[in-house]
Amino acid sequence: MPRRLDPDAAIGHLDRLYAAARALCGDAHLAEDLVQDTYAAVLSRPRWLSGSDELGYLLRALRNRWRDELRSRARRPQPASLDDAGEHLRATTPSPEATLDGAAVLGVVHELPSPYRETVVAIDVLGLSYAEGGDALGVPVGTVMSRLHRGRSKVAERLRSLDLAPAT
Repeated sequence: MPRRLDPDAAIGHLDRLYAAARALCGDAHLAEDLVQDTYAAVLSRPRWLSGSDELGYLLRALRNRWRDELRSRARRPQPASLDDAGEHLRATTPSPEATLDGAAVLGVVHELPSPYRETVVAIDVLGLSYAEGGDALGVPVGTVMSRLHRGRSKVAERLRSLDLAPAT
């Protein structure tokens, strides 16, 4: 039976939604804007939930907002100066002494393809169970487990290639 989204309960998920947004877009300021846009849209009128909890609904809304943003960006021309392109082409390899920190890992998670990134964010960043992650992403638990395994493998492989993680 559908029930109405409780705005107070929805606001209680602000920190978790921000963590998910930060992992999706990779930028703190953009994540704040994304969370704000998501809450503005969701709380602008009454919403009815059918079986899922507030967090799952909010995560789906956040993911949809992010996809809309990416589509909108793809339609806009991206000007870049030659100086910027030159700096982008010069890749720097972190030294072996570089420490593995949360920002580096989130940066690698941000580079994952969409289904893996969203699954790693739901399970590893937000701490959802496999069942909760499956509900939030709209996929079966087996798919969550498979995507999580592949996503974690891709993150570990990328961190090893950057010399940020020891070889196992």
